Parts: sequence; C-alpha cells; structure tokens
Amino acid sequence: MILVDTNVLLDLVGDDADWAEWSLEQLQATALEDALVINSVIYAELSVRYQAIEALDSFVEGVGLEISEIPRAGLFLAGKAFSAHRSAGGARTSVPPDFFIGAHAAILGIPILTRDVKRYRTYFSAVELISPADSGDYGSAS
Repeated sequence: MILVDTNVLLDLVGDDADWAEWSLEQLQATALEDALVINSVIYAELSVRYQAIEALDSFVEGVGLEISEIPRAGLFLAGKAFSAHRSAGGARTSVPPDFFIGAHAAILGIPILTRDVKRYRTYFSAVELISPADSGDYGSAS
C-alpha cells in the first residue's frame, strides 16, 4: 500500500499548473507498484473541494484509491507526535491532519506520496516518502 497525501490529489482536482503533471505521473507509477490508499482524514480534506459526496466518491474511485481507516495505534502515535511538536514550540491547539497521515503510514510501515515533506521528515522520520525532493523535481514543494 502507498498512502496518497491530500496535496497530491488536490493537484489533480484543481489542475494545478505547477504540480498536476508530476502528481499524475507519480500516481500512475506508484499504482503499478502497489495499492493506493487514503484515510478518513484525507477524504475529509478532499471533501472541501466537492459539493456532493457522490462527486468525491467518483473521483476517489476514478483514481483507484482504497480507503484505509487509521488504527488506534496510529491515532495514539499522532497524539504523541503532536505532543513532541508542542514541546518544540508548536502553537497549534489540536492535532493537525499531517500527524494523523504520518502516524497512519508509520504504523502500517507504508510510504507516503506527498509534496509536503517537512512534518513527515521531522516527526515520522522512519516513513518512506515519495516526493519531488526525492525524485529530483523541486518546483515549489515545501
């Protein structure tokens, strides 16, 4: 399984001028290697771009994504990573989505396809990342 981060999918939904081509190429290449999955957090983040659940479900199905729920151990790890973030001076008062996504991948031992590597590298350093920085495509990735 390969966990697909929201930003990669939003590149396709919004036909992002800088990143849609890279994201599509990566989705196609990684789909040849393994199943592409999202979790409920990613689904919720995507839903912001859709007026109807049917349209979102059609997109998810069309891309060939499976939905995998975050195990309790992943939820616990997300909270621990957030505690470390807060201890390091982080100002947020609730756990950001990236912590749930990173913890999910960490618990399952699967890679994340993403353009936003900073939090994952900081708090989930054991998780393999498939990113523009790793493929030599730097563009405007953070």
